[in-house]
Amino acid sequence: MAYRSRSIARTFYFPGFPTGVKWLLISNVAVFLIGFFAQLAQLDGPLRYLALSPVAVVKEFFIWQLATYMFLHAGFGHIIWNMLALWMFGADLEQTWGTRRFMQFYFFCGIGAGLCVIVLNYLLPWGNPAIPTIGSSGAIFGILMACAVLYPDRTILFSFLFPIQMKWFVLIVGAIAFLSSFQVNTGVSAFAHLGGLLFGYIFLKSPRMQFDLAGPIRRSYQDYKLRRAKKKFQVYLRKQSGKGPTIH
Repeated sequence: MAYRSRSIARTFYFPGFPTGVKWLLISNVAVFLIGFFAQLAQLDGPLRYLALSPVAVVKEFFIWQLATYMFLHAGFGHIIWNMLALWMFGADLEQTWGTRRFMQFYFFCGIGAGLCVIVLNYLLPWGNPAIPTIGSSGAIFGILMACAVLYPDRTILFSFLFPIQMKWFVLIVGAIAFLSSFQVNTGVSAFAHLGGLLFGYIFLKSPRMQFDLAGPIRRSYQDYKLRRAKKKFQVYLRKQSGKGPTIH
């Protein structure tokens, strides 16, 4: 897939490497390489606790897996295509929204997709809560949904060969994910793909949506500083009031 310029059909759009996309690429590749060499050395046991296992999240409360599973990938093809899609489509969103909002969106879609994986694997008869899920595809599908909503008529080259508008491309991959969700043992988590599309749409339709993991900590610290400043000011007033007569 690649963007195609509207003015010159054979000129490709280069989105650059904004901060958020750049560090997501670096972190995903770094974790993949650590896992790759750890597996060769048969030391990859701890990494298995990072994959999203619905059973582990529900019964053992391994809640961190809702975020960590996005940084694990099954092989070179898996990470290459996910990172390529992240760069090609995510960079444009980050340049439009800014790094903070883009990162909120990315993790909102990825964690939301993880929740869908858990819920659907428990609710649907053909679901299997014991099968772990890895990969950033849920967040990537959220990015695709955002691009389809914001840039519906943008032309991309599907598989670098076939020109197609963004809205039709996302409609096709969404339909494939929906049909795949009725199949078992495909090796691809269609639940995560559908969840990413769903939560991407929810985020876009909720302009005030905020998803900031550090927000409560930052607000608590700000409240603490405000209370401390008030106490210091009260002590200062008491000291000043005892120095002499008050003039009105």
